Amino acid sequence: MNEIISMLYLWLKSAHLIFVIFWMAGLFMMPRFFVYHQEAAVGTPEDSKWIEREQKLRKIILNPSLVITWILGLTLAFNIGAFSQGWFHAKFLVVIMLSGYHGWMMGYVKKLARGERTMKDKTLRFVNEVPGMAAAIIVILAIVKPF
Repeated sequence: MNEIISMLYLWLKSAHLIFVIFWMAGLFMMPRFFVYHQEAAVGTPEDSKWIEREQKLRKIILNPSLVITWILGLTLAFNIGAFSQGWFHAKFLVVIMLSGYHGWMMGYVKKLARGERTMKDKTLRFVNEVPGMAAAIIVILAIVKPF
């Protein structure tokens, strides 16, 4: 099995990066959706459209990309013995935190669908910066491997 993964390593790595990009795109889009959604009055046709958009983004892009990113990432990590390397431990921690952020967003999607608007627009705009900061840290750790 390891031989097959080694032969396909660059293809698996490419697929991993492609799905990371999809996942990150969704992570950037969803908080913007939240800002616009909160401007719509609860129960209006516009509110219903935002609920539908958020559900599609969640079901079609975010959740599948998260799962595929994790599967491919763990496969690659096991193949290169990354779990014994310090840079990977740091990267793994940031990815776990980013996955938690993903989970928080999925919870907020459900709150908005129920008509609950518990966050301010300014807070949501700030929260939108989380994936960018995480991506910068992850890329530096994976490419520079500082420790």
